Amino acid sequence: MDGWLIYNQGMQTEKFQTIHHRYIEAAKGESMTLLPLSNAEITIGIKDNRHTLLNQKKPSFVLFLDKDIQLAMQLEAMHIPVFNSSAAIAVCDDKGLMHHTLATSALNQPDTIIAPLLFQHQLTMPQAFIDRVIKQLSFPLVMKKSFGSFGYDVHLIEDREQLLALSNEWVHIPHIYQQYIEASHGRDVRIHVVGGAVVASVLRQSTNDFRANVTNGGVMHRYEPNDAFKQLAIAAADRLGLDFCGVDLLFNEDNQPTICEVNSNAHIENVSRATGIDVAACIMNHIKRRIDVKYD
Repeated sequence: MDGWLIYNQGMQTEKFQTIHHRYIEAAKGESMTLLPLSNAEITIGIKDNRHTLLNQKKPSFVLFLDKDIQLAMQLEAMHIPVFNSSAAIAVCDDKGLMHHTLATSALNQPDTIIAPLLFQHQLTMPQAFIDRVIKQLSFPLVMKKSFGSFGYDVHLIEDREQLLALSNEWVHIPHIYQQYIEASHGRDVRIHVVGGAVVASVLRQSTNDFRANVTNGGVMHRYEPNDAFKQLAIAAADRLGLDFCGVDLLFNEDNQPTICEVNSNAHIENVSRATGIDVAACIMNHIKRRIDVKYD
């Protein structure tokens, strides 16, 4: 069974190539092949009023490690199984939409305010909105761009001056404001969920930043979360329609979990090294079983 591994043309560093290799080797273990292709190597369009691939033959399935939503949607429209789905990737890529969707199932998460969409003639964030943010969340609070990865563009805001400055800087950029969870300063739990089950977990910690991301200097080690953490991670993955994902959970003041973020194509290399668990193999086994059911 021949599939594609789709990645972004702008992500071709050694780090990403190592991850791709893991998936390719894991696919072999399931008697499948994966052809790595960047999104720029696949040309989609409309021909004779139908969706078409202009320079490739259709694969049996796609492992979609990109965020090119229109490409994923086109492949699905051509009846190609795509993992994760375009809808699930789109929801996870937008932090505001992700938290909105999680709230439809009342899943535990920090209090969140989504910035209003403001057109170009509005040059600053309205003061009345800033006042409501302060009243609801108080200081310190967290600001995040809605689109971003690796903990970039995530800021701890200490006072009104900082809040005004960054809100005005981001006035035309989608972003959110969140409750600061002090009990989880510099630590979180990353849980990998595949096919509705927890397959690997790590505790991430930082001694010099409120963010625990390894990219920002945090360290991770294998961790066995309690049932509350596992159940919340599984529920989040299910609500967002994900076949596989990495769920980042914070510790609240009662040491109970609260959802920080859900990653539709979470990196697997560091987690696999820290835990000794081949997360790629778990994902490819799940995809194989899903496809076998589809074609039985």
